[in-house]
Amino acid sequence: METPALTVSAAVWEHLRKLCLHEFPCGTGSWNKSRFLPQTYRAWRELIPREEDAVGPGEETVDALLGLVCSPHSPWALLEGSSAEDRFLRELAIQNPLMLKDSFFYTYFRSLRVVDKQVSLVDKDLLKFVKLEELVLSANQIKEIDTTNLPPTLKVLELYGNKMTSMECLCSHPPPRLQHLGLGHNKLLGPLESLYVTSDYWPNLISLDLSFNDLTDLQGMVSGLRTLQRLRLLVLQGNPLALVPCYRGFIIDGLSGLCVLDDITVAPSEKHLFRGLSHSGDLLAHEARLVVTVGHVRGVLDSSVLDPEPGPQGPFITYSYYVTYEFVEDEEGEGDEYGRVLAEIVKPPPSTEQLGEDIPKEPIKEAEDSVGSGLASQSQSRELEESGASAPLPRPMDSAEEQAKLRPRLDPRLWPSPGTVLFSTVRKPWSDVIPCNYEMQHVLKDLVRLKAFLLSGTTVTIVEEKEQKGSKKKELRKDLRQDPPVLRVLGSGPVDLEPLLSGEPFVSTVCNFGVVRTLETDRLTLYRNSKKKKSEKAKNAALKARKSKTKLSAASVYESDYRPDPLTVEIQIQLIQGHSTEEALRMLVP
Repeated sequence: METPALTVSAAVWEHLRKLCLHEFPCGTGSWNKSRFLPQTYRAWRELIPREEDAVGPGEETVDALLGLVCSPHSPWALLEGSSAEDRFLRELAIQNPLMLKDSFFYTYFRSLRVVDKQVSLVDKDLLKFVKLEELVLSANQIKEIDTTNLPPTLKVLELYGNKMTSMECLCSHPPPRLQHLGLGHNKLLGPLESLYVTSDYWPNLISLDLSFNDLTDLQGMVSGLRTLQRLRLLVLQGNPLALVPCYRGFIIDGLSGLCVLDDITVAPSEKHLFRGLSHSGDLLAHEARLVVTVGHVRGVLDSSVLDPEPGPQGPFITYSYYVTYEFVEDEEGEGDEYGRVLAEIVKPPPSTEQLGEDIPKEPIKEAEDSVGSGLASQSQSRELEESGASAPLPRPMDSAEEQAKLRPRLDPRLWPSPGTVLFSTVRKPWSDVIPCNYEMQHVLKDLVRLKAFLLSGTTVTIVEEKEQKGSKKKELRKDLRQDPPVLRVLGSGPVDLEPLLSGEPFVSTVCNFGVVRTLETDRLTLYRNSKKKKSEKAKNAALKARKSKTKLSAASVYESDYRPDPLTVEIQIQLIQGHSTEEALRMLVP
């Protein structure tokens, strides 16, 4: 059996019931019966309380009753956060309770706030509030509104955080005097929404908030809004259309009377800088551009000091480090072109090789194939590039078992989230501070998908790759096998990208994964470095190099003074925006 829809008027009366306006210390009863004249047939305006010459036994004075509802320590006090209107009604219910009839409420309320009450229906009883000017119905379950049930006196209508998918229902009989319409954080979607923001429906509209919906048609939206001659305040941030490079300039130039856009005052200098941009609407690029920059990695544990010294024939172990992050797939595969995409996994994997006791055995075979081969091939090709050699033809594998042995062991944290791609910086050897020097521009045309990604955020991971070889030579003999590379996640954590939807030009942060180095490993690193430097020709040059290449001081060797740096990585994600007509036009794609 379906639960009946909760109406606005029912929520209003339920709120009034909880105010207990007819119960002690409000209303009439034994606590104030001598104050009132005998009941006669007359209007409520004529029912005047008697003067308080004397208070009968068992009764309370008006001041005493008011104290019971106003004192924060009283059991009859209003809940914290109650409105001034609630407080006024409670006091009125003590001073003149006979006024509080239905007819009084229908003529008294000029503002109604029904917030987060699970309301789903705007009913016709709302028309009884004949002086209503402000109606706030935010954070409810409203999908559609029958505007014939809205009082024609309305000047403010707020429907934030509901489930509305279109403004069409509001345009059948819109309130003619409406000056502010708030529809932020709904599910408005589609190019037709621009047809419902014209002066045909909202001739007196001054303020419009459509933030955090899924609107994508910037040019159509500006064409509709241009008809609203009185519009002065507009909020569109949080929509996919706000992610294109020329968003702010296009709106400022297209709506000459606008004073505030996305809670930022439109300066005269902005109008000058973006002059003429709205005439280039046909060239408007419906795409977003973001630049990801990865800076320095600090606090990495030097794992090589924990390995035994290799023999003459090996095994020889090398370590390299890189940073990965998730992002929406680029339009034309720029990531593949530059070799920075590690893998794309869109389904949860079913089985895997275990890296440790805390790693579940659940990867996809296909994902393991694609990621494994991608990581291995990228590592080998990068070595060849550094040595200047040309890449040899791939060697055929003898069996599926040999192929499986050459795959890297995967940590589940290296699987990208559904619908995203894993991007990677270039592998670097260990140093106290590892410079990534990574910058990548992402061009996205699916703006709705990009918005969903920015809301969920990305994950940044620092990875250690351990590779073991039987020989120092680049080309191995056929009778020798190369062990598969082992990937170890040193640190991983989320990065919040929602500020980019709220108007921030970039998100810049230092991801801190805690301390992973120990006193013992840092001592071994210091000893190894000093041992290498002793073999240099000049002792003074060796001492100078030691100071410049390590931050470890003599004091840091002692446990009492040991303060290792945490494992951190610097990352910045910037949303590209044009700051003038000239700059914006350079980014337009015909």
